Amino acid sequence: MAKLIPTELPSNWKDNATQIANRIRLRVLEHVLTNNGGYMSQACSSGELFAALYTRILNLAPSQAPMVPAPFKGVPANDNPAYTTGGIYNGPQTAETDRFIFSPAHYALVLYTTLIEVGRMSPEGLKQFNQDGSSVEMIGAEHSPGCEVTNGSLGQSISQAVGIALGRRLKGETGRVIVMMSDGEFNEGQTWEAIASMSHYKLDHMLVYVDVNGQCVDGKLNETMNIEPLQSRLEAFGARVFSVNAHDLNALVEPSELTPDGRPTFVLSYSNPTQGLPLLQKRAPKLHYLRFKDEAERESYRAVYQSMLAEMPAAS
Repeated sequence: MAKLIPTELPSNWKDNATQIANRIRLRVLEHVLTNNGGYMSQACSSGELFAALYTRILNLAPSQAPMVPAPFKGVPANDNPAYTTGGIYNGPQTAETDRFIFSPAHYALVLYTTLIEVGRMSPEGLKQFNQDGSSVEMIGAEHSPGCEVTNGSLGQSISQAVGIALGRRLKGETGRVIVMMSDGEFNEGQTWEAIASMSHYKLDHMLVYVDVNGQCVDGKLNETMNIEPLQSRLEAFGARVFSVNAHDLNALVEPSELTPDGRPTFVLSYSNPTQGLPLLQKRAPKLHYLRFKDEAERESYRAVYQSMLAEMPAAS
């Protein structure tokens, strides 16, 4: 199989982000083909969101982490000086830079490929994916590249983000706390407790992006536990909420550039879980994880991969 290699990207941010989103999906598909499995629909639905975050929305310092991630160095503890958080891939923290809190741990492959496409991690790092002793975990943890805190069960990271935001305020820091979530996390009571705290403390330096792809492990989210009308529910909790097309880069970016108004901001990014890969729709309604039923199905995806690869701009 032809390997995907980094491409010289155009200077225009939107063209840049569009290419990155497409390459995220392509690189994840390459991984799924090689490993006979992966969270493909998450890459389809959130490609533009991750591209927008890392090319325009987030104010991050350059990464000082190793391009090829180091092995797992153990859990955080006072007697473990070797421990490092995966947040180092988002650069050193200063009072002015944003803190990015990645919440949906099963999107880890999408996060890793994003780091590769924006030059914060080497493609070689994916060879460590889900290997014993590796920090490049299948289900992202606090030591995984790009992950600052443990994701635990879904819904835990937003609570940690609230604590970080309160701490930043007390220290007089001006940087924001930006969270990326999945829509399934709104089935967790802890999520709503965190949102109540965000509103109570008027944490308007918090910005939460949600990939609303309508999917969960059991199929369609609205048939498992309906979360809609999500916008009005969040507004009832005191949040400022925008519902946008997850594949419209301008629509994703615009809420991040608004002046704070005393309310935490949520951006509900309604997405297509088969964006860029219509073949995946054949598996509906269960799109959560792609593992090929047989070699014939695998070959059908391989043909799509080759077609997608041929349409990519040539490397310089």
